[in-house]
Amino acid sequence: MQTELSAKSAAQVELLNRQLAAVRQQLAEISEALEIVRSENVSKDVQIENLGKELNLALANRVNQLAKYRSEFFGRLRDVLGNREDIQIVGDRFVVPSGLLFPSASDELSASGEAQLSRLASTLAELSSEIPSDIDWVLRIDGHTDKRPISTARFPSNWELSTARAIAIVKYLVAHGIPADHLSANGFGEFQPLDPADNEVAYARNRRIEIQLTNR
Repeated sequence: MQTELSAKSAAQVELLNRQLAAVRQQLAEISEALEIVRSENVSKDVQIENLGKELNLALANRVNQLAKYRSEFFGRLRDVLGNREDIQIVGDRFVVPSGLLFPSASDELSASGEAQLSRLASTLAELSSEIPSDIDWVLRIDGHTDKRPISTARFPSNWELSTARAIAIVKYLVAHGIPADHLSANGFGEFQPLDPADNEVAYARNRRIEIQLTNR
């Protein structure tokens, strides 16, 4: 009887050893497969990182190229519009007082405003022919008002007035040969003032049109 139990125990131990060996083999195979996947992922991560660096470098080159044309554009605008103190370059934007282009509370271009925009259109047309076709540029026209409210049938608020002025400029430029797909009209109302003060000098500074040559 004792011999019979010992034989059974030995058989069970042998079975358990075989099962344990099989489990260890499976674990080794799984570990090897995981290591292969990890190596592949590391390689892919490196490739993605390198591709990202290349894309960022290409984008930076495009931005730098456009910055060169922006600087040239602003310089030419200075020449054609005259070196006026009330026309300024603020950061990457050309800032023109609204009063040079529009009568008060209106989006109808004045005669002098049309003359100024005619010069701008000619300058932009000349420069755009020099910008490489693979640079996806756009000329942003941003309208801004002062903080004093307006409420008329045509302009219920400064949002409408600032947007309408930007659109009027874009339409004028399109009519004078500038492709519409390179133009953008935006209105900001009174919500991005250059001068937060509450006086006539601040109001005059904040009533403006900003022109920006930028990437789409």
